Amino acid sequence: MSQLPQGEEKARRVRDMFDAIARRYDLLNRVMTFGLDVRWRRRAVRELRLPRGALVVDLACGTGDFCKELHRSGYRTVGFDFSLGMLGAATTTAPLVAADILRLPLRDGSAEGATCGFALRNVADLQAFFTELARVVRPAGRIALLETSRPTNPILRAGHSVYFDRVVPLIGGILSDRGAYRYLPRSTAYLPPAAEMLSLLRRAGFPDPARIQLLGGAAQLLLATRG
Repeated sequence: MSQLPQGEEKARRVRDMFDAIARRYDLLNRVMTFGLDVRWRRRAVRELRLPRGALVVDLACGTGDFCKELHRSGYRTVGFDFSLGMLGAATTTAPLVAADILRLPLRDGSAEGATCGFALRNVADLQAFFTELARVVRPAGRIALLETSRPTNPILRAGHSVYFDRVVPLIGGILSDRGAYRYLPRSTAYLPPAAEMLSLLRRAGFPDPARIQLLGGAAQLLLATRG
């Protein structure tokens, strides 16, 4: 895949890819992040700071890892994903819905919060996704969005590039699908710079977005309150 796909072609390829790797996706996440993805999700859920019993929707929920963390923290949750393979491999007891997260089957302001894990680079239109988040999250509601990143420190960035761009595809090829795990590191190219993502969130209706770097910038957590 020499060129990264765009628009509807991107959505189709992403859906097909996740359908194909669904059964071993959680295993690969644990192996490749040394289990840190679990800690990052817990941090994201803590940062929601919503009342117990609040409804938090998990978007691009995959197999339901975020849903399980939300449930442990006392939230009600529903997961949405357009990959039937991922939903079929889910290990959560939360209700799951097959849906495009750019067109959610939810009323305006029906959720008190939203999470999304490592999927921002996979949506066909990031501004449209942030706008849809603003539509379904009520005023004063909170969002927590986890995503990969690349360190700004030159030494950390060099080490991260070797691991993420070379070692990750190698492990992915051994344990799952080589093509998918070559694509996933390359897909970070879809992500705009941090300042631009915060600007897109403000434009969508989240006036106070913040970004937290995790593991020296290997991952990032975007937080915001609905205006």
